[in-house]
Amino acid sequence: FSRDGMEAELAADNRFRTELEAIDPATLGPVQVLDRELLIHAMTDSALQIDTIRMWQKDPDFYSSGVTNAVFTLMKREFAPADVRLKAVIGCELRMPAALSEARNNLTIPVKIYTEIAIEQIDGNISLFRNDLPAAFAGVSDAALRAEFAKANAAVVAALGDYKTYLRKTLLPAAKPGFAFGADTWRRALAAEDMVDLPIDRLLAIAQEDLEKNEAQFQAVAHRIDPQHTPDEVLAAIQRNRPRAEDLLATTQATLDSIRKFITDHHIITIPEGEPARVVETPPFMRSTTSASMDTPGPFEKAKLRGLYNMTLPDPHASSAEKADFMRQWYYAAISNVSVHEVYPGHYVQFLYARQFPSEARKAIVFGANTNVEGWAHYCEQMMLDEGFHADDPSYRLAQLQDALLRDVRFIVGIRMHTQGMTVDEAIKLFETAGHQPHPVAVSEA
Repeated sequence: FSRDGMEAELAADNRFRTELEAIDPATLGPVQVLDRELLIHAMTDSALQIDTIRMWQKDPDFYSSGVTNAVFTLMKREFAPADVRLKAVIGCELRMPAALSEARNNLTIPVKIYTEIAIEQIDGNISLFRNDLPAAFAGVSDAALRAEFAKANAAVVAALGDYKTYLRKTLLPAAKPGFAFGADTWRRALAAEDMVDLPIDRLLAIAQEDLEKNEAQFQAVAHRIDPQHTPDEVLAAIQRNRPRAEDLLATTQATLDSIRKFITDHHIITIPEGEPARVVETPPFMRSTTSASMDTPGPFEKAKLRGLYNMTLPDPHASSAEKADFMRQWYYAAISNVSVHEVYPGHYVQFLYARQFPSEARKAIVFGANTNVEGWAHYCEQMMLDEGFHADDPSYRLAQLQDALLRDVRFIVGIRMHTQGMTVDEAIKLFETAGHQPHPVAVSEA
């Protein structure tokens, strides 16, 4: 996390890209030709992130959630014996106070919205070290190892507490409102990450056209359900059919079983060998900006490990009204649609297939394009209903279209916020209106 470390990584990215560009594609087989192109784009993007976008100088959560994720990776799955993983945790923890200290040197152009997100998540980060991490390794019997861990862990808790004070009292008052990449950087990032070089006005036209198409279908389905009420009133009525917050994870787990059975019975796709996905609560360093996500064991992993399907629950400190507003997103039809997207046959199935990809570079998947990853999952949402899932119950089609509109709005605000001066508040409003999202979801999305 040091400035020297960032500069060394930048130099490595540029050096590796130069070496790749020097390889004549004519000397390679078809798989290697594509790998070379993929890796050139990946190195270009990595260099752009460090040298131009510079989140390491703008985003304090880069550090606090960065160190949290380092140990979360080691605790969340039993890929090795607990004492072996605990030794690795200690090795990371011994470096964490220095990493958080580097943040103070590096955050020279802090951005207000990023700083607010870091402050919003910092208590969750501290809680993971204070409570979850010790609980995860409570079974380790080596007294000396446990004592070493307790000392290292206490130092990280203290360092994060100091970091929280620094964020609130020093960084937030100095933070600036501007977060936009600017049109030139945004275009370069899109070309590097997704190999898309269409002009911005053309991209916005594509998004607007798709939004209007999906909105027309949304209104038609809502009218089919109840022609006496507006589409938003119809949606609100369906959203009342939802589980309690404390039942959300169990309800979703049961939903996964029914989805998997439909896929098998209707020969939709062969699900590669792997442990069934387990529904868990979203980890604390991801809460502010995600509603659901899929965490799949890596393609090089030999052990049989479960995929973890993260779902975000309402803030336990929120009021009853705020919790109810938050839970509007988790009505039964939406749970089903998001589960199709994240697990079967969406992200989880795609990532399980990564073990069969034709090269090491392709298996690494961190170099994959989101147009591929998200494109597959979005396609699956519509495909499953088209294949008869839920027997054309219109409430499930309405949920699928609501999610399609959510993606359209993401497409539009992502461009407009970074290239055309759209504010966070304006984005929130568009998610609520054109995206038909509850306020807490709109805030998270924006």
